[in-house]
Amino acid sequence: MYNSGSPRADAEADFLRARRQQVLSSIAGRFRATDDLTSLLSFDEVVTALGYRGEKRLGRLVIPLERVVGTVDKSRDFDRAFRPTSGRARSRWERISQALRRGEDVPPIDVYKLGDLYFVRDGHHRVSVAKSLGLDLIEADVTEIRTEISPKGISVRGDLDRRHWRRIFLERVPLPPAAAAEFDVADPHSYHRLAELVEAWSARRMHTEQHYLNRTECAELWYGEEYLPVRELIEDAGLGRADELAADTYLRVAAERYELTREHTWDVDVLDELARRGRRRG
Repeated sequence: MYNSGSPRADAEADFLRARRQQVLSSIAGRFRATDDLTSLLSFDEVVTALGYRGEKRLGRLVIPLERVVGTVDKSRDFDRAFRPTSGRARSRWERISQALRRGEDVPPIDVYKLGDLYFVRDGHHRVSVAKSLGLDLIEADVTEIRTEISPKGISVRGDLDRRHWRRIFLERVPLPPAAAAEFDVADPHSYHRLAELVEAWSARRMHTEQHYLNRTECAELWYGEEYLPVRELIEDAGLGRADELAADTYLRVAAERYELTREHTWDVDVLDELARRGRRRG
């Protein structure tokens, strides 16, 4: 960082530079329709989407500033890079900048940790100044949050919709972890269609056997007796598509089969007919 010898003048320049960068980024985001990439992630939105399981106090740690991406209080004063979005807190911001430039001790920030992401509870201005000065690390009091669905891969709000619907799917269809890892769909709203298929299959199974099964038992039976054998039949019939996820293929072929036969049973002849129709359409 540039040092003119006057911490006060440098702090003023720091703030003006950060504001200028934020304004330019905001303008670019509007033209590119990428506002989702420029706003802070909301802790409440992320935890709601992933499902809260518990928390653990980790104590005081040194954390990477690049992984501080969100806020607990839905602050509108900073963008995704923690650049100030207005001049409302300019004096406070510049005081912190002066303190850091003088080498003074600054209190640690307070954050929640989800996976490798951090959400600020207290210390937004300290994060903003530290990022502006090009620092890589910051001291923080850290509380780790455990969630039902892993936060890995989340970077923008658009990622939350998929995690939200996947979490609800796994609540309705509690597959074993190894099996659950296989299920992904292109459209997150397809998760509820998949859950409805599993629940309908389970209801028919219980009606036939006159025996109650809980959700976990239904999920395991459906996966072993319905999904895996049917996926093999679909592959043998050549009904899969190169650009299609396995769960999406199952959903599509199940719908085409029912449209053709109005039955819920799987038959090799029916799959062959679907393959012929697909080739004709192609």
